[in-house]
Amino acid sequence: METSELLEVLSSEGLRLLDSLEPYNSSLNVVKTVNDLRKAGHSPARVAAVLSQARLRSKATAKFGAFAERMLFTEAGLEQATRLSVAARHADRFRQAGIEHVTDLGCGIGADALALAALELAVTAVERDEVTSAIAAYNLAPWENATVVTADATEVTIDSGTKTGGAYLDPARRTTGHSNTSRLRNPNDFSPSLDFAFALGEKIPTGIKLGPGVDRTLIPADAEAQWISIDREVVELGLWFGSVARPGVRRAALVIGDHGTAELTAPADSADVATGTLGEFVYEPDGAVIRARLIGDLARELDAAMLSDGIAYLTAPTLAATPFARAFRVVETLPFDERRLKKVLAERGIGSLEIKKRGVDLDPAQLRKRLALKGSNSATLIVTRVAGRHTALLVERV
Repeated sequence: METSELLEVLSSEGLRLLDSLEPYNSSLNVVKTVNDLRKAGHSPARVAAVLSQARLRSKATAKFGAFAERMLFTEAGLEQATRLSVAARHADRFRQAGIEHVTDLGCGIGADALALAALELAVTAVERDEVTSAIAAYNLAPWENATVVTADATEVTIDSGTKTGGAYLDPARRTTGHSNTSRLRNPNDFSPSLDFAFALGEKIPTGIKLGPGVDRTLIPADAEAQWISIDREVVELGLWFGSVARPGVRRAALVIGDHGTAELTAPADSADVATGTLGEFVYEPDGAVIRARLIGDLARELDAAMLSDGIAYLTAPTLAATPFARAFRVVETLPFDERRLKKVLAERGIGSLEIKKRGVDLDPAQLRKRLALKGSNSATLIVTRVAGRHTALLVERV
């Protein structure tokens, strides 16, 4: 979003027009809507800007629910924004720790600052980009306890002498811009840098949001590292320092889904359990559990064994309900031989096949094509190693 586009949206006419539009969804006739708005006297620039915001609001509903209906966004800002349900948990950490004022450094469009303000904490939201800062100010306008400052996060003075002050950082992990940005792979390129963020964590209670795939060797030894998944998708790694880190917790996997919320915690990575004989059930641990390296603790909770050393599949003779893994019942076990596999699938009339793989060099899309599937039945295939041997497991979801 350019400054001119933002000005079109933030004008009184632009905001009234935005709020008057029908929901932006697949049933909306965009061409007709554009023509109707142009006939009503709205400029091409205003129509384009307002429709772009309507599209982003619709897209943002998954993260912000009903709040999205009154917020403004940039494409890049929405991409990196914390889901409101997760931001509320971040905010509650500060509240539980007795923090009264949080400086949100690199606040983006204001998602975490919004959650902090909603819990009646004083918030100073800092954003370097002028357009994004203006959008954050609009999104935070309903809260008198939130202030937005346009500045470089590394140049803002934070009072580290008070016991009631804290900091939150969501370092920019994408290239500069408001749309068509790309992900930064090198942590040294984050803004602000991890060195800056970690140094802040040594002084005051601090939370840092990172991508879930960040190099684990970068995690400071004194930080609580919490991986979060929503509906089986790992969405972030949160690092917590000082009083906002939980005593005795250094590894955590928070799993949110239809079951509600569940969490595994530990003082360190857990040791894997031994491999065992393939049982009737196979468990696929949630990605947050895998990234937190708590597979061993989950296995002990399920009384399960590893299918093979170093591969994140568990097996057990009996079924146990858990929010931390998907369970599959083993229907048939086969050596991984494509010709035999093709024959078995044909005999079962399987025309739709979900393929999961770990510990094998395999392109599921290419394998599915070579199997020439036909039939009205569906199945799930797990290709992995069992006791070190390449094996194909025909399974059904429990």
